[in-house]
Amino acid sequence: MILFPAIDLKDGKAVRLYKGDFATAHQVAEDPLATARAFYEAGARHIHMVDLDGARSGARQNGTIVQAVAEQSGLKVELGGGIRSMADLEEVFALGVWRAVIGSAAVSDPDFVREAVAQYGERIAVGIDAMDGIVKTAGWEQSSGLNYLDFAASMEKLGVKTIIFTDIATDGMLSGPSFARLSDLQKAVSCQIVASGGVSSNGDLFKLDAMGLYGAIIGKAYYAGTVDLPAAVRDAGQQG
Repeated sequence: MILFPAIDLKDGKAVRLYKGDFATAHQVAEDPLATARAFYEAGARHIHMVDLDGARSGARQNGTIVQAVAEQSGLKVELGGGIRSMADLEEVFALGVWRAVIGSAAVSDPDFVREAVAQYGERIAVGIDAMDGIVKTAGWEQSSGLNYLDFAASMEKLGVKTIIFTDIATDGMLSGPSFARLSDLQKAVSCQIVASGGVSSNGDLFKLDAMGLYGAIIGKAYYAGTVDLPAAVRDAGQQG
């Protein structure tokens, strides 16, 4: 299983939120690049980055940091937040990003997803963020009314190969991932699934790996010290 330690960026700082609530943003690391390098030293070879400013407003403001991590950390950067057009994709890939995550725009503009997948293939992932099984957009502040399983199936039909699923109720809570919803998602689509939200321990990661998931994002648990990243890498195997 691929491990994606995470850095969420807001106003140029590495922060974490509780359940996606921007009012709860708090800084968790002094230097995003130094943090990314620590991930690499621990054995990770991928990083999940989110431009929270972009997710909320559509205007990405942290490109300099993303580029520095892409060029200087040794990690493959997966980036989400405010990617809503082909021009946005050109911009983020020019920063050295390995894979781009389309979130809210996948709900509002599925034709964009179709075009993106046609041009960039597996360098495109779709992020599905759900509360009580209903997809949320705009930095988790708006409800789409769409069931996450139905939406995932519609994305697979457009050619999407990778889905990043976040159960908002678990995000930043160190309460354990939403194993049941992830299992239902595995049954609904054949895409690569990355689990996001709620990882609280190496045991959680071991269980996600045992489910056969493609990847898992490690956020607050790393900063809180409840996940031993080098041990997790050893358990998860080759990181590619």
